[in-house]
Amino acid sequence: MQAYINKAETLIEAAPYIRKFSGKTVVIKYGGAAMTDPLLEQMVMDDIALLSVLGVKPVIVHGGGPAINAMLKRLSIEPSFENGLRITDPQTMEITEMVLSGSVNKKIVQMLSDRSIRSVGLSGKDGGLFEAKLHRPDGKDIGSVGEIVACNTEVVTALMQNGFLPVISPVSAGDEGDSLNINADIAAVKVAAALHATKLIFLSDVPGVLREIGNPTSLISTIKIDEVPEMVADSVITGGMIPKITCAAEAVQKGVESVHILDGKSKHALLLEIFTDKGVGTVLW
Repeated sequence: MQAYINKAETLIEAAPYIRKFSGKTVVIKYGGAAMTDPLLEQMVMDDIALLSVLGVKPVIVHGGGPAINAMLKRLSIEPSFENGLRITDPQTMEITEMVLSGSVNKKIVQMLSDRSIRSVGLSGKDGGLFEAKLHRPDGKDIGSVGEIVACNTEVVTALMQNGFLPVISPVSAGDEGDSLNINADIAAVKVAAALHATKLIFLSDVPGVLREIGNPTSLISTIKIDEVPEMVADSVITGGMIPKITCAAEAVQKGVESVHILDGKSKHALLLEIFTDKGVGTVLW
């Protein structure tokens, strides 16, 4: 009997949040370990499907680095990176687009369909979603890596208005029609800002921002974006978390109400973050 009581109490706790976020747009950046473990994949899709059933309007922007690396390995091609950005020669770009916009994107669509959620997979090329140019950090040529200069979400809005869940691959076309690989975190920020999303959620491989690296109990639950520069200077935010937090701050500055960084490996992290009093990750606002 106690188990049923606990379930009832959980529903009671969730009820005000369900009412609050029904009809609201939530952009989910899906990547990391949650894409490589079959059980985690299923749990994340269960959570997203339930969000949709409860009236939330999810939009997925996905990565796929491990899948790209696996395909490159199968083809005996060694991946290379510059400051976290994949160096993308024409052959690698062809493979990247095939993996992201083909197998990864359609796998997500199928998993949602298996849960009776109508979704449509698209890339930044479709409907002119992303306008992009070559990205040249510090003047370096890193190949077919793109920088989004405009995000036109008419196609995404049209899908949502007709009851479809958009699943977006971060591939775009450049000025000359060539394919460009876009950083998925940045793509998610641009989409969330253009849609005036209520929330942007990054599913990552860490619980959030930690005061002590490797110590989950040191989780920082909330950060105001004006605190970010000092936290970087004090080495509270370090390494690969810096670009993610920078992206998060940009999203808030552009009108997204809050940005959440969650551990995609944690069971039902999405639901716990949105529908419970405490949440489970770091929220920026």
